[in-house]
Amino acid sequence: MTLPARRGLDAIPTYRQGRPAAPGASKLSSNESPHPPLPSVIDAVRERIETIHRYPNMAAPEIIGRLAERYGVDAAQVTVGAGSVELAAQLIHAVAGEGDEVIFAWRSFEAYPSLVRIAGATPVQVPLDADHRHDLDAMLAAITPQTRLIFVCNPNNPTGTVVGPAELEAFVAAVPRDILVVIDEAYVHFDRSEYFDDAHAGAGIHLLHRYPHVAVLHTFSKAYGLAGLRIGYAIAPREIADSQRKVAIPFGVTDLAQTAAVASLDAEDELRERIAEVVTQRERLVSVLQDAGWPAVASEANFVWVPAGERAIELDELLQAGDVVVRTFPGDGVRISSGSQEDIDRVERALAASTVSSTTAEEARA
Repeated sequence: MTLPARRGLDAIPTYRQGRPAAPGASKLSSNESPHPPLPSVIDAVRERIETIHRYPNMAAPEIIGRLAERYGVDAAQVTVGAGSVELAAQLIHAVAGEGDEVIFAWRSFEAYPSLVRIAGATPVQVPLDADHRHDLDAMLAAITPQTRLIFVCNPNNPTGTVVGPAELEAFVAAVPRDILVVIDEAYVHFDRSEYFDDAHAGAGIHLLHRYPHVAVLHTFSKAYGLAGLRIGYAIAPREIADSQRKVAIPFGVTDLAQTAAVASLDAEDELRERIAEVVTQRERLVSVLQDAGWPAVASEANFVWVPAGERAIELDELLQAGDVVVRTFPGDGVRISSGSQEDIDRVERALAASTVSSTTAEEARA
């Protein structure tokens, strides 16, 4: 006898993690920091390790207090979760259910459609424009009486493109006030466009202070290098944050994660240096790809999107042959994370080797 599964789960794909890499290869398939944790963060976590037999404080008062002070909001508006992906799920469950709709661009964060379906709501995917950016006019046109939430991933994953502050505000202002606009800024620290804010607050925080229907997602997984500890935060209208706490997994953020997040806030000068290095290698990666004839999109995140279409598998295989593992969406494109200088050197060698092979083959046919 087969045990029954919940109806509708067949329509929900299992989330696919970035492929692992063999020892010595470059793992550029997940948007992780190429740097190990800062010594001060390691020391803070080490000091707390002897208390892991105790449950963490679900209220997370220290990190929430620090974030509330930083962004000038009430602590009751700040929630934490196991990365911004869990917080996105909390926000969906807090406002949407059976018969409701959630709008987002596509392609965007791969988990959005699954998270929406898990909540019982209906995902509404709005294609990106020709420049791989959010088509905000089309997203506004997609709003119906059933719409409860709209995600704007900014910078967008996997394309790395951004919506500028002025156009984002015009969009938020045009969305009815009974629809929550969630500005997902997981990659805001890497942005050097007009969207850039040296305090890494992002345009979302400024809009949250001026509009009653805006929530913002940030994470410690990317720029802060805490992907393995799983902690992110949301800032939302108080009534939404209260609902988030109702749907959150109890004890979902460990004491070690909270400790590491606080220590990371204390070490931001060092982290800025690391972020600058990632940005430098990202710009170099764009040039390397374009020089090799691949249509890399200028990025403001810690990765680069190559809309290779039917050649996506070809690019994947070329890089694999050079010991580089990337995130490939067959028939669509390839996302390559910005790694260390050594990682980008390896990408360059892999593409150069393929160019040499192609030239040799052409000469042989001639």
